[in-house]
Formats: sequence, structure tokens, C-alpha cells
Amino acid sequence: MSQAEPTSDSAPLFSSDSEAEGPDDQPAVQTEESSSGVSRVRALLTVLILCYVNLLNYMDRFTVAGVLPDIEHYFGIDDEKSGLLQTVFICSYMFLAPVFGYLGDRYNRKFIMSSGITFWSVVTLASSYTPKEHFWALLLTRGLVGVGEASYSTIAPTIIADLYVKETRTNMLSIFYFAIPVGSGLGYIVGSQVSNVAKDWHWALRVTPALGLIAVLLLLFVVKEPKRGAVEARPEHQLHQTSWLVDLQDLSKNFSFILSTFGFTAVAFVTGSLALWAPTFLFRAAVFSGEREPCVEGHCASSDSLIFGAITCVTGILGVFTGVQVSRQLRTRTPRADPLVCAAGLLLSAPFLYLAIVFAQASTVATYVFIFLGNTFLSMNWAIVADILLYVVVPTRRSTAEALQIVVSHLLGDAGSPYLIGVVSDSLRRNDSFLWQFRSLQLSLLLCSFVAVVGGGFFLATALFIERDRERAENFVHTEDEPIVVPKSGRSTRVPVSSVLI
Repeated sequence: MSQAEPTSDSAPLFSSDSEAEGPDDQPAVQTEESSSGVSRVRALLTVLILCYVNLLNYMDRFTVAGVLPDIEHYFGIDDEKSGLLQTVFICSYMFLAPVFGYLGDRYNRKFIMSSGITFWSVVTLASSYTPKEHFWALLLTRGLVGVGEASYSTIAPTIIADLYVKETRTNMLSIFYFAIPVGSGLGYIVGSQVSNVAKDWHWALRVTPALGLIAVLLLLFVVKEPKRGAVEARPEHQLHQTSWLVDLQDLSKNFSFILSTFGFTAVAFVTGSLALWAPTFLFRAAVFSGEREPCVEGHCASSDSLIFGAITCVTGILGVFTGVQVSRQLRTRTPRADPLVCAAGLLLSAPFLYLAIVFAQASTVATYVFIFLGNTFLSMNWAIVADILLYVVVPTRRSTAEALQIVVSHLLGDAGSPYLIGVVSDSLRRNDSFLWQFRSLQLSLLLCSFVAVVGGGFFLATALFIERDRERAENFVHTEDEPIVVPKSGRSTRVPVSSVLI
């Protein structure tokens, strides 16, 4: 451990002092290690632990999707109510994100995350004991799971931002965001396989709680709270906290943040729809074509969740890696590389997702190939979007910005998209035959391709403002000047304090 590292492993939970402030005699230029207050080894361990928790986060989120046919059969529910399972969770997660964003910009982040993960693990375990007569209880517990996940997702990327800068930060964010597709894929795989072994879908929800408790112990005893913004070698006066309303006003003028958030909303809409419905859609296609037996005796044996989970893992890793590498190469030619790569990923994914949905009835192999390509292009923007937010927003507003991005992207994206797909599917279904169970869901999922194209347009618009907003964030200077009233020709005139002080 570096000698420059503070002896205390963490700041007080409810300390109101900015962690960017240090001793008066602190050198203006420091090494990356001493500036953050975290040793190089511990910083790397911190990223790996955050990656592990992020993996559990998405693994838990998509376990339900992996056993959705079993849940539908167990509770006797239609597509509309099935879609509510994801929508209730996302809504809870979304509306609480600003609360944790506010706390994350002001108090000890690792204690906030630890408390949230403990709550999320306990509630997930409780949801696995839901009786058949009380579907509302499953909805309630899925909503409460969002409380814990909101406490983590808004804060974790800001810790990485306070440990690394520039290319190293991008690399670490790539590692962190690899966990999204891998965790999602493992959710399908673990959910379906545990259900198959136990012959009971309830056991699928009892895996992540135990792993969550391990994550809490690692956070408490290994992770160390870094100083906010110190690694970027900014003068202390530039990092004073401002009020939440001032933060919101500044973010509302940041067009790169706003437009990239809308672009990411399209990503959330598409991934949310596919995440919940793709395995069920593939299962219905197989049943309709005679390749699978219908769901009987409360257990819907199917390999579709396993295959889709494996594809999600592989395409996620491939997509994130490809996106980062292409962006890095393109940055040598244009500073607008990041939003352009994000736009390309969405625009290229749209036709492949369309073909995957259309070919589901005719060719299973072609369907999986198109899903593979579509998911790969869709995954290209995960790490890049996070990096855009971090370099166009000043350090003391990043958790708030993360929270706002979560609210908007989920409110207009995957909070409603699973439910919307279910409602459209039910409205198009003429009867309960295998044909219309498949066809109605197929037609409703075509909406994803259209939304992907719209999202690509938002990222193209982001490219117009990215240079200006990045420069503003890098050269941000906090001023405490307040207007005062100075008499002039018998009238009151407001001028800055600095213009009248000598």
C-alpha cells in the first residue's frame, strides 16, 4: 500500500465534506495512485469486485426471463401480466435511482451499495417462496428488488471514474460493462438449468441471494472509497458541491448528455423487450413448428433459454470489446468517434433483429445467427455510453447524471417495453392456438427494429455537440459569485460580485 494512502479505509457514511478536498499543503500534481487515495492493486481489485456485483445484478434481473414459460403456466397468466414482472422491477429501480444518485454524490458510496445489495438479496430470496394464489406478491417482491439494484447501478461507475482517467478508465469501464451481457446470459442459463434440475422454477431465484452476500463482504472489507475527482488533478475550488437544482440546471444544458441518454433509451427499449420475451418467443416458435412439446405438468422443458443465454454472453463480450476497439482507433481521426460508433451499432443491429424475428418460424439456425449478429452490434455501445457521460459531466455531478440517465432510459425504455410488447401481443391474438400465441408475439417484437433506428439518430445528433461539452467539463471552473444590487442613475442594476470587489 502506498504511504500516501490514508490510514482509514473509508469516509464516514454521512460526512458532508467533499471528498475531493485535501490538506492545504497537498501537491498540485500527484500520481494517479496517491491522488485517488487508493493503491494500484486495491484499485484493480475494486474494479473486479464491482464487475462481480454487476454480473450478479444482471444475472438476478434475467433469471425470471429464463423461466418465464414456467411462471406463466404456474400462475395461469397472460402476456400482459408477464410483461408486468419486468416493468414493475424497472419502475422501482428507475424512480429510486435519483435518490441514490443524490446520496452517491455526497456520502460514502461503498456503504450505500452494501446496504442496497443486502436488501436486494433478502427480497429476491423471499420472492422464491411466492404461493400460486398470490401473483401480486411476486410482483411486489420484484419491485422491491429494484431498490437494491438502484443503490448499486448509479454509484459503481463513478467509483471507477475516480480511480482511473483517459484510456485506462475506458478499459476498466469495458471490464465493468462486460458483466452486463455475461450476467444477463448467465441469468437465462442458471435460471433454466436450475429449474430443470430441481423441477421447480422457484429454486432459480435462490442462487443469486447467496452470491449477493459474498459481494457485500467483499465491498465492506476490500473496496476502499476513492476521493471524488482527485485523480483528474483538478484544483479543489473547482469541485465544491452545488445544490441538486443547480446540478439539474447544468445537466439540462448538456446536449451530449441529453441526446446520448435518449440514444441509450432506445438501447434499453430493445434489450428490455428481447431480454424478457426472446426465450419465450423462440419456445413458441418451436412449439408451433412441431420441434418442441407444449408446456405440460407445470414444467416447460426447453433449451431456448440456455442457447439464448449463451448467445447473450458471447455477443455481449464480443460487442463491448469491438465497440471499444473501433472507438479507440477512430478517435485518432475524429473526436466524435464515441457517438458515431454507438450510432453505427444501433443502425446495424436493426436489420438483423428484424430478420431474426421474421425467420423464427422458417429456420431455427438462421434465427440464432441473426440474433447473434443483432446482439453483437447492439452491445457495442454499453461501455462507450458510460464513458461519454463521465467525460462530459464534472465529477461532483456524475452520480446525479447516472441516476437521471437511468430514470429517462428506463422510463421511456425497458420499464414499459416488456409490458407494451405483451399488451400488443394480447391485442393481436385472435385465439389461443399455437399459431396465434406465436404470431401475435412475433408481430409485436418487430417494434424493436424501428426503435433501434430512432436510437441511432439520437447518437448521430450527439456527435454534433460532443466536442463542445467535453471541453466544458474539462475546463469547468466553479464560481461562487452572486449578483448584488448596485445603484446606477437612480435604478437598481444586478452585476457580479467580482466586478465590484477591489
